[in-house]
Amino acid sequence: MVLTLSRPKERTRPARRVVTPTGRERFFREEDTIVSKTDVRGRITYANEVFIAVSDYSEAELIGAPHSIVRHPAMPRCIFQLMWEEIAAGREVFAFVVNLAKNGDHYWVFAHVCPTFDEGGRIIGYHSSRRVPSRPALREVEPLYRELLAVEQAAPDRKAGLAAGRARLDAVLEPYGGSANAFAFALLGF
Repeated sequence: MVLTLSRPKERTRPARRVVTPTGRERFFREEDTIVSKTDVRGRITYANEVFIAVSDYSEAELIGAPHSIVRHPAMPRCIFQLMWEEIAAGREVFAFVVNLAKNGDHYWVFAHVCPTFDEGGRIIGYHSSRRVPSRPALREVEPLYRELLAVEQAAPDRKAGLAAGRARLDAVLEPYGGSANAFAFALLGF
């Protein structure tokens, strides 16, 4: 009898770190802009110094990581679904997003995300600039996001939850022509 020992498969990517939210909010200066770039799959290819400082991750930890490395569990998945639909279709999107720093603190941003195109007009990545959000706008956004998250979590499974959250989000956006951008600008008083 011959025994063949095989080596365990090597991981193609590091295990996802579980970060527990602390409930503490961190802030960045109004004159600062958090900037990142990703490839078409959402893997970070560039992170500016403000992103590194606010997220508390090193540049080495961010580059190559999925942008979801800073995703806060209180962020409704339907918001990201809408954002991905818009940018994958070649359109820019504006949204309020709560992110999670490496130590578990959270920080709110007003994000502008847009596709990056090559000379032939093909999408080759995405660019995001994030600013300090308006506090009055956040007073409107936070309860909406709690509602959307509750709708998602009340469903029997993740797929149904995403569909239910998206249906609720679409109903909220309907008076704004279905536009997340128009909704965001209305909250900002534009």
